[in-house]
Amino acid sequence: MLGFRKISIIAKGHLLWVAGVLFLFSSCEPDKTEVPPSSFVEFERPEHFPAPVYRFGKNKLTTEGFKLGRKLFYDPILSASGTISCGSCHFQEAGFSDPGKALSTGINGKTGMRNAPALANLAWFPAFMADGGIGHIEVMPIAPITDSLEMGAPLKDVLSKLNNDAVYKSLFKEAFDVDSISSQKLLYALTQFMSMMISAESKFDQQLLGKNVFTKTEERGYTLFKQNCATCHSGALTTDFSFKNNGLDLYSKDPGRARITQDDSDRGKFKVPSLRNVELSFPYMHDGRFNTLEEVIDHYTVGIQPTPNLAEELKQPIVLSKYDKQDLIKFLTTLTDYNYITNPLLASGKPNL
Repeated sequence: MLGFRKISIIAKGHLLWVAGVLFLFSSCEPDKTEVPPSSFVEFERPEHFPAPVYRFGKNKLTTEGFKLGRKLFYDPILSASGTISCGSCHFQEAGFSDPGKALSTGINGKTGMRNAPALANLAWFPAFMADGGIGHIEVMPIAPITDSLEMGAPLKDVLSKLNNDAVYKSLFKEAFDVDSISSQKLLYALTQFMSMMISAESKFDQQLLGKNVFTKTEERGYTLFKQNCATCHSGALTTDFSFKNNGLDLYSKDPGRARITQDDSDRGKFKVPSLRNVELSFPYMHDGRFNTLEEVIDHYTVGIQPTPNLAEELKQPIVLSKYDKQDLIKFLTTLTDYNYITNPLLASGKPNL
């Protein structure tokens, strides 16, 4: 399990208007990580991870803030209908993805625009959403909460419900010493929980740290991965966070990154996803068109469409035998972090700290 000292938790687009919200948050300080010395909750960078992007700043990490963020993550009170929570589309046992659903179901049975991604290591993300339309973890929850296809609740309505709830009034008082719940404190709490969601204990991690050894099949798959995939799915986080067109369509109906940049040369480009817990987070791609890892690999070997802005890395064919594909998939299963998907501190309910 995770290495806890007392309660030491290893830390684990929508629209351009989000940029206008950032000025509200004075915690966006990229130069240093501030961790309260007396807190029961500690943020620890795994030794094989790079420095995190999120540094907490004035959003002091505390046990009370973390517990409050966890409660909010699983509470449908954040939706307009009172039926959809963040956890409704991000299931822990599936790496916090929505397994089996190409597009998730929001309020009143509405269907979302894109596949719900797996969530892990969010403190290391420089941008969020498949098109990178949100540039800071502290404002990321605004998009799903307010999106009419997801939780559909204006922030003012969410705050009204929370401020009229005696339990939440007490919890926010304990976490932030405030008498009135603001959007800033709501987002701070959610951020404390999300920033501590880290997947760093898979067999892949153990191999990187020299604490485990791949089988011959996994090692062959890893070699193939490094030869064919690791240019984009790089490092311990298995992503370089770039935006690529991977040839799904000759002309992408979903503008992808172009929705944010308004540059048609970005059409069909999507953020390179992390592959952590990829075995569990099916279906795949931004629209969930592929149900299995076999289908994904088949796309990269025989299905790539010659769209004009195809990623340079994909312009040369990837050649894999049937056995190569099997080995590659075997390696991908080493990215499953069983401690992460069973960690009670990230679960719904009321686990003790």
